[in-house]
Amino acid sequence: MNTGIDVTVAAIVEQSGKFLMVEELIGGLSVLNQPAGHVEHGESLVEAVIRETLEETAWALEPEAVTGIYLWQTPDQARSYLRVAFAGQCRGHDAERSLDTGILNALWMTRAQIAAQPNRLRSPMVLRCIDDYLSGVRYPLDCLTQVEASSPDKLLQAAGR
Repeated sequence: MNTGIDVTVAAIVEQSGKFLMVEELIGGLSVLNQPAGHVEHGESLVEAVIRETLEETAWALEPEAVTGIYLWQTPDQARSYLRVAFAGQCRGHDAERSLDTGILNALWMTRAQIAAQPNRLRSPMVLRCIDDYLSGVRYPLDCLTQVEASSPDKLLQAAGR
């Protein structure tokens, strides 16, 4: 039974025809994914993708555009994921930094290398994000808006009460 939607972010980073990927251990299986993860409470989508990329790859990401927003439901329909994918460039690498728990490696792979391993992809969103990026899909970062919470008093005041 689906209990809600998990909001996640992913980084699509290409250098010299290769994409930054992570090999991670999920349920005892080694899978491939972009640097990606859940948005934490109080964090913007951009902040989340920068943090996740650093934690999972030790690369400092500079987001440049949104390449897509994807809604995917797991085959067993137990969970749904809303993924916001960002295109960007890596501006620095900290080779001494430990990677997140469960991350086995950060890798640079071509699209062909990724597509040749369909059973290892964490979800169908992995290849779809890369294909959208390669087809030139780009939305400006300012298409995302962080709406700040208002107190109940402010809401009542705005409503003229």
